[in-house]
Amino acid sequence: MARIPRMLVKSEHGIYHVMSRSALDGFVLGDVEKDYLFSLIKKYSGIYFVEVLGYSIMGNHFHMLVKMKLDDEYTNEEVKERIGLSYGDGVRIVMDGQVPYYRDKFSNLSEFVRDIKQRFARYYNKKHERRGYFWGDRFKSVIVESGDTLINLLAYIDLNALRAGLVKRPEDYRWSSIGYHAQTNNRDGFL
Repeated sequence: MARIPRMLVKSEHGIYHVMSRSALDGFVLGDVEKDYLFSLIKKYSGIYFVEVLGYSIMGNHFHMLVKMKLDDEYTNEEVKERIGLSYGDGVRIVMDGQVPYYRDKFSNLSEFVRDIKQRFARYYNKKHERRGYFWGDRFKSVIVESGDTLINLLAYIDLNALRAGLVKRPEDYRWSSIGYHAQTNNRDGFL
């Protein structure tokens, strides 16, 4: 049976609550794995037309609150620059005919999350000398309205570690947006 397509907002900035859980039993994400997953989120948010509003990386799942930007906000030169970033060396010859493909890719929520999850699964499997799936079902995403709903959802994401009993204060958890704000003063303007 075919999957139901995701509901996406194409004509305006769409805000989404993204969630994904590991297929493995227990709390398989240790400090090193959480750091690597965070580095991937940060890296790909600089490539894709996305703004990360909040996140929380837990022992077996993660949450992100992201705002997808419109692809027409970016010039062809900016798209080419992001193509170079996606290949890691920052230098890549890009033909003008490739720009529409990458413009569409970089404005796609599914592609953004897929790149993060695939790259992390490869890393995790290599590090732990294993094969097979790391992530469970496909990621969940919910369209979020701005205003109180957005603020309440951001609080829900940031309070995850507190509710799980991992910290006494939410700003002490370094793998969340509130912890990132408190501990780094939002270094690099990431959030």
